[in-house]
Amino acid sequence: MLTLPLMVGLGLTVLVTSFLSGLFGMAGGMVLMGLLLILLPVPSAMLLHGVTQFASNGWRAWLWRRHVVWPVILRFALGGSVAGLLFALAGAVPDRAVSLLILGLTPFLALAIPARWALNAQKPLHGVLGGFLCMGIQLLAGISGPLLDTFFIRSAMTRQSVVATKAAIQSVGHLVKIVYFAPLVAGSGDETVESTVILMSIAMALIGTNLSRRVLDRMSDAQFRLWSRYLVMGTASVYLGQGLLLLAAH
Repeated sequence: MLTLPLMVGLGLTVLVTSFLSGLFGMAGGMVLMGLLLILLPVPSAMLLHGVTQFASNGWRAWLWRRHVVWPVILRFALGGSVAGLLFALAGAVPDRAVSLLILGLTPFLALAIPARWALNAQKPLHGVLGGFLCMGIQLLAGISGPLLDTFFIRSAMTRQSVVATKAAIQSVGHLVKIVYFAPLVAGSGDETVESTVILMSIAMALIGTNLSRRVLDRMSDAQFRLWSRYLVMGTASVYLGQGLLLLAAH
């Protein structure tokens, strides 16, 4: 059970990270996932993160619904369904150190993809591949935003369309994560997540998402892409270091 100071700290973190996610379409989820992996067992962290981010992304997708590019979402959902089925059959649960390492490595691996491959979410096969890869990373590390972003960098979408479409895709991914980890948490008596924590997290996620909308409207597309990259790479470096320390401690 989380103490009152930890609950207050968690609530503020969800508020700030939901604001960041609403602004950049990612980054906030990375920060929250890293914190939850430190505070909670992996299945509980994955479940609470999934609930919070489903609320945040779902509400963001609704706010920007007229900008959502639905054909892209359907392709990602198809690829993600295959990955989710494979994980369900395997019943895999990642270790905390492994999750942090993947969380930290994902942005760097995404950046290392050769430019000649030119991944583009608007291309049908790329969308299906993106759904498969992002869902796999989602179930291993809890987030897939940095990898997902590589499929949108070369798209012809506006920043509003990018944020809206990514939010809808992430909503599907987090819903699958909830379905996958909820039975694991329910089956373990010492890995419960209190309903008050869940409700507080959902409320803070919705408030943070609402606050980000006006700021995104005032930001240019160039500023949007520049700041998202700096924020994600800086956060990833911290989690990569934490994962390496945990691995060394083993």
